[in-house]
Amino acid sequence: MTDFDQFENEEDIPKSKTQIKREVEALQDLGKTLLGLSKNQLKKVTMSDTLREAFAEADRIKQREAMRRHLQYIGKVMRTEDHESIAQQVALFDTTSAAYNKLFHQLERKRDALIGENSKEELSKYLDEHPNLEEIQLLRQLIRQSQKEVENGNKSNTNRKKLFKLIREIEETKLGLRS
Repeated sequence: MTDFDQFENEEDIPKSKTQIKREVEALQDLGKTLLGLSKNQLKKVTMSDTLREAFAEADRIKQREAMRRHLQYIGKVMRTEDHESIAQQVALFDTTSAAYNKLFHQLERKRDALIGENSKEELSKYLDEHPNLEEIQLLRQLIRQSQKEVENGNKSNTNRKKLFKLIREIEETKLGLRS
């Protein structure tokens, strides 16, 4: 038995074997999730070269037992990584995750604000947030066309969808999810 009164902080309490095992299994599960991503998505995730090489090696492994051992190796390498950041990035790829839905709704609100009554103010704020933006002309054009769609009551949302897609690409580039 360990006397917990001897520790001043909660962080000083040593982890149990069960807790360590759960953490290792969680890292292996994150590794499995990363293996399930497309090569394009995997390129967007920030990780060390060692981990990236481990995923490249996993593509060549066909035997079940060898893959199980390799997942253990990936879990071991993940201990030295910023696995919380990696998990957040992976969550943005998962369309069922709360992080993806939150980002999606933020982008919708941003698009609606750019089209809305105070569009000039919103656009200047948006351009201040993204000083290196190259697609300013396209952004303005899509905003104008989207406003016309809304004014005319068009059932077609083509330009609003294009505007949303452009905003999503800009934000994903900013978050490092797109190169």
